[in-house]
Amino acid sequence: MKPESRRTKPQHPVRPEREALPPASHFATCPRGLEALLETELTAAGAQVVRQVPAGVLFMADAAAEMRVNLTSRIATRILRKVGFSRYRKEEHIYRAALDLPWPDWFDVKKTIAVKVGAQNAPLKSLNFITLKIKDAICDRFREETHERPSVDTEAPDVPVYAFFTPDAVTFYLDTSGEPLFKRGFKREASAASIKENLAAGLLLLSGWEPGTPLLDPMCGAGTILLEAADMALNRAPGRGRHFAFEHYRDFDAKLWQQIKAETQAQEKPLAQLPIFGADQDRWVLDKTRNNLEAAGYADVIDLKVSDVLDLKPPTPAGTIVTNPPYGERLGEAEDLAEWYPRLGDWLKKNFSGWEAWIISGDPLLPKLMGLKASRRIPLFNGPIETRFLQYKLIAGSMRPKKTSDSIV
Repeated sequence: MKPESRRTKPQHPVRPEREALPPASHFATCPRGLEALLETELTAAGAQVVRQVPAGVLFMADAAAEMRVNLTSRIATRILRKVGFSRYRKEEHIYRAALDLPWPDWFDVKKTIAVKVGAQNAPLKSLNFITLKIKDAICDRFREETHERPSVDTEAPDVPVYAFFTPDAVTFYLDTSGEPLFKRGFKREASAASIKENLAAGLLLLSGWEPGTPLLDPMCGAGTILLEAADMALNRAPGRGRHFAFEHYRDFDAKLWQQIKAETQAQEKPLAQLPIFGADQDRWVLDKTRNNLEAAGYADVIDLKVSDVLDLKPPTPAGTIVTNPPYGERLGEAEDLAEWYPRLGDWLKKNFSGWEAWIISGDPLLPKLMGLKASRRIPLFNGPIETRFLQYKLIAGSMRPKKTSDSIV
């Protein structure tokens, strides 16, 4: 028999306070600094935004909006569905709170699971121990109801479970995304300095670049910015080539999912040559870019060139540069880059009048060596690295040297 009494009369001393839940059914995570862009995407997907928090947005969503957000969001990292909330005073309260949740109602025992936890100022001695206790609670609940327990797969689970702790409360989530959403499902190779796809998309959106405007990444690496730009230009859903964890849940509506995918695909633009240009000095790295573009179906629509950035000429009279130049995370690079950045500034001033350049940098000093004044400085995080996204308006004629008082006219 199912232990129905457990659901109506929790045995632990701290009853889950569902009335204390924040008014949100979901939480979307994203790189810090991109929360406003994520809110816009959530609203467009049919979700009702509750509020932004650092590195994420709380929102309400039905099944259709949950699917649509996973499929179409360029900015989100994960879409988490809230399934439980409880106060706690002791670690054993956490086990009981997890045990009280009806896990067998949400997914089959044959599905594999993995538990991850996060905490903010939580008085927990060991997050690893708490992770194991939550996993044990899920398995024990299944064993009581089905006489079986789900298997654990920490690498590629069908059902990723997430728990987040504050000083006195824990919130339980089912991860509806599975692999992080920045894994679009097409990219074959990455370069050592690659940025994540959702951050690359954020850079393009923050720059104000519009599809149809020429775009250049002169240090394109594995082509992440180029790929995201092509998806935007052709209005293609970033998740079209992958699967999602919500497909493993009991409430998964396959018919609705096919309908949403079909509607999204119908909004795509025909494949055509795009005014998107990439370059890199390393031929081997550019081969990676070509492989990635080919996997996404963009091998013939984006122009690539092997070139040192300082030898590159503008592909069009005007356009937008969005790029992620090196900013020296390894010992010994700082001196070389201190000499290189002034040359980068000279290259922009000499060749790109009429263009707008956007550069992301994790070093607050190096961009100042370019001799250009940034029009905007947007704080962002590239993983744990605090960065600035800098705008330079290279207006034609504005880079000429000023005349001195004794100049001969």
